[in-house]
Amino acid sequence: MTVVHELSYVRETPAQRLPAPADSAGAFGWLRANLFSSPGNVVLTVICALFIAWAVPPLIRFFLVDAIWSGADGRACAASTAYPEPGACWPFVRAWFSYFVYGFYPAGERWRVDLFLLAFAFGLTWLFWLSAPRRDLAAWYFFVLLPALSFFLLHGAPWIGLAVVPTTLWGGILVTIVVAAIGMVFSLPLGILLALARRSAMPVVRLFAVLFIEFVRGVPLITVLFMASVMLPLFVPEYLAPDKLVRALVGVALFASAYMAEVVRGGLAAVPRGQYEAARALGLTHGRMIWLIVLPQALRVTLPNIVNTFIGLFKDTTLVFVVGIFDFLRTIEAARNDPNWAAPNTGVTGYAFAAVFYFICCYGMSRYARNVEARLARASRR
Repeated sequence: MTVVHELSYVRETPAQRLPAPADSAGAFGWLRANLFSSPGNVVLTVICALFIAWAVPPLIRFFLVDAIWSGADGRACAASTAYPEPGACWPFVRAWFSYFVYGFYPAGERWRVDLFLLAFAFGLTWLFWLSAPRRDLAAWYFFVLLPALSFFLLHGAPWIGLAVVPTTLWGGILVTIVVAAIGMVFSLPLGILLALARRSAMPVVRLFAVLFIEFVRGVPLITVLFMASVMLPLFVPEYLAPDKLVRALVGVALFASAYMAEVVRGGLAAVPRGQYEAARALGLTHGRMIWLIVLPQALRVTLPNIVNTFIGLFKDTTLVFVVGIFDFLRTIEAARNDPNWAAPNTGVTGYAFAAVFYFICCYGMSRYARNVEARLARASRR
């Protein structure tokens, strides 16, 4: 192991240890280095500033200044259309908030969804908090215990007093989180296996991996969802046919795993051949060499691309509505068609609320990945 680490160690040069120039410190130095470092950046900064000055004030006026904050139905929001600039209809979001979160999940059983979301948030925090104690147990909790607990909570278990809630009643943010979580959890290990299979020395294994990856990457996600929804029940008996949500989960996981395989394959190709030779010189078997030496370096190199794939997968969960599943956006679409909330600004407000939700989730994933990447870079320099 010492030999392998020394092969990947990069010594800092004296120039890299020199302190930063004096004019790079402070806010002025940051602006000069990031926004006004060249004539082209100056032009782009000015254009962006003009665009922000043109676009942001109307948005603030629509969503905050002229917004309607109280009302029992759409009549209060429709009244705001009498002004030259109608505002957002926030009572629409407040009235339909529970539907946006739970869908048609029975009201008396929604505590189970709340408990699932709490357990999911706890597992994410424990697993991704790098300074948390016993993160090895966090992995077991998140990948083994939490899926079983989530199944019993959401679907039901009559033998412990939890009524069965069919997946046709699930919807909203609940479905979005379930589809995204299942897709992320299964796409990474499947992608790693497919990437290793594509680099395998066995022609049959390599051919199967190439055919699967190229076929799935050559069609849109909607096609995969339709195939999973229509063709998957044909391969099993009728009484074993999975329901609509399970078929969508299988399709999303397979689709994401094909893209993840190419991301991981790029990381495997970036690992120097000296790492393989050093591992063999230490007497490691092929499996231990891949697991202990190659994969950690490959995943570290491809971390930004892995996060990009996860973010794309999270946004692609909105496509499950084409097979009849009520995800977050589908619930907003159904709510804005309610005659009691027939106003021109209700739909815009609902979609703005969805945009904030997706932005917070995607931006949080990108910031966490950036922090992990910076920490790994500091550790490699040591």
